[in-house]
Amino acid sequence: MNSLNYMLNKFLPRIDFESYEDFKQNYKLNIPDGFNFAYDVVDEWARVFPDKKALIHCDDDFNIETYTFSQISKMSNKAANAFTRLGIKKGDKVMLILRQRAEVWVSFLALHKIGAVCIPATFQLTAKDIVYRCDSAGIKMICCVDQDDIVEHIIESRDKCRTLEKVCIVGDKIPEGMLDLRHEFEISDDTFERIPNHINDPMLMYFSSGTTGMPKMILHDFTYPLGHIVTAKYWQKIQDNGVHLTMADSGWAKFGWGKIYGQWICGTAIVAYDDKKFVPANLMKAIGILKLTTFCAPPTIFRFLIKEDLSKGDFSSIKHCTTAGEPLNAEVFNKFYEATGLKITEGFGQTETSVLIANFEWFDIQPGSTGKPSPLYDIDIVDENGVHCEDGVVGSIVVKNASSLHPAGLFREYVNDPETMNKVWVNGVYNTGDVAWRDADGYFHFEGRNDDVIKCSGYRIGPFEVESALLTHPAVLECAVTAAPDPVRGQVVKATIVLTKGYSPCDQLTKELQNHVKAVTAPYKYPRIVEYCDELPKTIGGKIKRKEIRLKDSENK
Repeated sequence: MNSLNYMLNKFLPRIDFESYEDFKQNYKLNIPDGFNFAYDVVDEWARVFPDKKALIHCDDDFNIETYTFSQISKMSNKAANAFTRLGIKKGDKVMLILRQRAEVWVSFLALHKIGAVCIPATFQLTAKDIVYRCDSAGIKMICCVDQDDIVEHIIESRDKCRTLEKVCIVGDKIPEGMLDLRHEFEISDDTFERIPNHINDPMLMYFSSGTTGMPKMILHDFTYPLGHIVTAKYWQKIQDNGVHLTMADSGWAKFGWGKIYGQWICGTAIVAYDDKKFVPANLMKAIGILKLTTFCAPPTIFRFLIKEDLSKGDFSSIKHCTTAGEPLNAEVFNKFYEATGLKITEGFGQTETSVLIANFEWFDIQPGSTGKPSPLYDIDIVDENGVHCEDGVVGSIVVKNASSLHPAGLFREYVNDPETMNKVWVNGVYNTGDVAWRDADGYFHFEGRNDDVIKCSGYRIGPFEVESALLTHPAVLECAVTAAPDPVRGQVVKATIVLTKGYSPCDQLTKELQNHVKAVTAPYKYPRIVEYCDELPKTIGGKIKRKEIRLKDSENK
């Protein structure tokens, strides 16, 4: 029996397509009544293919532990019983700060089985962040690793969190007043009777990265995992019985995109790369040891990789590479391809969605383009009045079938935030807040967040194109292009740059970079202001905080 088709046939009446047009028109998704990913995917794999590999845990010392679906299923039953015994019931909110421990996957599944709402969170939260999340969401329990700074932040914030009842620790150091989560799991029974749920019940809630203000609560229902079939099978090209690594902390939405739902539906083993700190050379070694078949990472990771000697790595087992999170610069694409023979396939989406636009197998990749729309979503580019933009015109990316069909993968709401909902969800259309333009061949070209677009002397300049031009210069490791106030032009282009090793800030280099941009792209887009820094401001999810740079410039004008 073909295990991949066995699972996909439960949700797709048709799996294979002859062209992108065929895929876009005829992809259909069947959502069973009461679908629950934990029971209907993971437990089903355990029943039919119990020895199928599910999870491969690898730490900084390359110690490897492998779990089958049968083991993961039983572990999640134990966890569900433990959470229930500790007072967690359907609808309760549980926050997980578990990095890449195996308990992340087990806890996700256990909470899904109970019908509790899982709230993933990054290990970089401060005490203030924890209080904000607990009080905004009404969090009842926190489960975290025994990392000193995380535990200290929880201890500092605990008395201020009005709804928080219990804190559970994964690790060897269990502070007084906290519970040993592994012990609670271990003493529990490994059978668990199914608790029914409705597909529109709340399942998963992310806090946004806060690039444009205070983090918003983004709620997904039980259909969300099925939206990621397109993400995993048709964009990431996940291999049945393969080995997949997405570089993402368990607190990021990229975890839901690349480390659990679509990947396990497609029957691959997921790598839990449990590194304490990102080191490009270590990642290259891990790729060779683990024999990955598919690999996904944000552009930042690829930017660091191409600065390494890629000939020292073994990429021979990888069949397909993907990236999302921010636009991929053509220079990064070309250098990685030259060194490895692998084309990085870009996709675009949000914490609020599954993959919206991507480079799929039926058409050639255009470096710098995000690709074409997913069949789940009716996507358009519109102006400020909601009117369709012609090819070549920059506008907002919108989902037109947001309310009429509510595609699987699309969020339900911003919790307790009707003002934002009314702003972005108008007449059944969801406005992503991201801007792009479409070429005559139907490819979408991302420009940035609407707030990031620079308006200089009547021109609209997207930061991505200028950043891409700068990154083709060997001196530039990372950069952020933003609008800076100007009394004459209104705004001018500013580049904040992190230099590669061997380069130092100086007027000569600044002029060289400005002339480089003029030569690579339209001359009027060159950065009139160049500032150097050791590190760019980023969200806890790793995205560049351009708004922070703009605010600083506005205050200093």
